[in-house]
Amino acid sequence: MYIFIPIYSYAMPEFYESFIHLVFIGIIALFPVVNPIGSAFMVSPYFENLTRGEKRKAVGNITFYALLICTVSLFAGQWILRLFGISIPVVQLAGGIMICKMGWDFLSSDEKKTSAEDLDGKPNVSAFSQIAGKLFYPITFPATTGAGTISVLFTLSAQGDEIGSARWYMTTGAIMVSILVMCSMIYFFYLNTKTIIQYLGENGENIVNRISAFLIFCVVCR
Repeated sequence: MYIFIPIYSYAMPEFYESFIHLVFIGIIALFPVVNPIGSAFMVSPYFENLTRGEKRKAVGNITFYALLICTVSLFAGQWILRLFGISIPVVQLAGGIMICKMGWDFLSSDEKKTSAEDLDGKPNVSAFSQIAGKLFYPITFPATTGAGTISVLFTLSAQGDEIGSARWYMTTGAIMVSILVMCSMIYFFYLNTKTIIQYLGENGENIVNRISAFLIFCVVCR
């Protein structure tokens, strides 16, 4: 009894310290590749014709998809790639091509294009329904969580800890907390980017959208 209590009192602070340390490592590693601030400006043109409620719903779906991609990548990503015989460079190349196409669509689109034109003469169709099929691809994958995110999660999860051990649970739990933090940032910045851009005025908003489209091409070159 007199031996157990001192060991326990020292072990628990060390555990929490290691856990918090791993959480910070996960956040620092994921932030540059997810880049919720830059990605929010990149995909903001998709949300131009949405109401506040529709945008909240769209961003909620994007956040859920991002969480799903990160979770699957953490627990089963390596096995999925091995099953299809795909390597990370191949995923990066394919993702780069898709992002490049998205950037070209933004740059070549007519800035005066209205939602009525998007509906092709179908006024009863909401603006949300027009982008519902794009929320996963290309907005969530690969624009928000792409090959870079998957690669980082592979690296963070490859610690050599035996599955089921206390160390494995601590490492996996810390990575999951990091993922939840990143998803919270995605939700916040994606939901409020329009408000930030509006302070720049109409011309400023158009400039930001065009620059964001150009930066999409830069992402491919990373």
